[in-house]
Amino acid sequence: MSTTVKAAVFLEAGAPPEIRPLVLPDPGPGQVRVRMTAAGVCHSDLSLSNGILPQLWPVVLGHEGSGVVEAVGPGVEHLSPGDRAVLNWAPACRSCWFCLKGEPYLCEHSLDGTLTPYAELTDGTPVHAGLNTGAFAEATVVPAHALVPLPEGVDPAAAALLGCAVLTGWGAVNNAARLRSGDSALVMGLGGVGMSLLQAARIAGADPLIAVDASPEKEEAARSLGATHFLVADATTPKEVRAIAGGRGVDHAFEVVGKAEVMRAAWDSTRRGGTVTVVGVGSARDEISFSALEVFHQARALQGCVYGSGDPDRDIPVLAESVRSGDLALSSMVTDEIPLEGIAEAFERMRRGQGGRSLVLFDS
Repeated sequence: MSTTVKAAVFLEAGAPPEIRPLVLPDPGPGQVRVRMTAAGVCHSDLSLSNGILPQLWPVVLGHEGSGVVEAVGPGVEHLSPGDRAVLNWAPACRSCWFCLKGEPYLCEHSLDGTLTPYAELTDGTPVHAGLNTGAFAEATVVPAHALVPLPEGVDPAAAALLGCAVLTGWGAVNNAARLRSGDSALVMGLGGVGMSLLQAARIAGADPLIAVDASPEKEEAARSLGATHFLVADATTPKEVRAIAGGRGVDHAFEVVGKAEVMRAAWDSTRRGGTVTVVGVGSARDEISFSALEVFHQARALQGCVYGSGDPDRDIPVLAESVRSGDLALSSMVTDEIPLEGIAEAFERMRRGQGGRSLVLFDS
């Protein structure tokens, strides 16, 4: 038996989503159907929708979500109907070279599910699940290992953010950069991931902790989340950052915008021997350059960070404990609570650089 739900369907690159009925099959072997509680609207969804990132069409996007297990397929024993869980958009196979190397965030097979349609429109048109998950729908069907059980004591709607923004930002600080108490840090870009990263850097003990964004309206939020300084991004940003950080630059710079010019600014804001961690997802056509001499002389490290360089099965329970203790504030990152029909407007806010996370709330 199939299940028909309401979904935001993107028919082609650059087109706004259309709210359509979506026919979901019953979960097959090793699969689970999840009734969605909430879904965060991530900048990666925007990049998928406009073709900056590759995508098959039509598609239901949305990869940051939480929900309740509604049905399980044959062979699923660790999950039961009624369980609350967080979606993991890049579930590791645990057997490829990268997984066995201890780098599940680089799993060779984590996105295999995006190549095969997972549902249909009512006219029989096959539909793909964006980044494995298809969270912009009232329900979705995913592999059982793409769910992480949600511990008690965490708001089930705000918990959606644990599946991408929070894990990505927290992981960039703790897994990739390994920031230590007393290190100076710079966060460039204060969307959902940037706000998460700012909190993680504060919890880790960064001082000074400098936040930079193109919008001056984000200063209040930045300071409330732990920033000791706030700068409005412009051509003088690296010079201002270096002045704050002892004239040398920061120990750690985090780029959360996904643009070459911002990556370059992060590099120029970092001290000799410091580390630049690129978290933002950019375009393959947006190139950045360095001189051979400066790479040698500055002795800086430039590294990418995919999905927080983490393991959701290991890290989400740690994050949940941080939420329960009050160290990590999920609700402070949500600036707009919207219905499914509000996704197009949420995309527009991201294009304009406004707000933090928009959170789609479902009736569940």
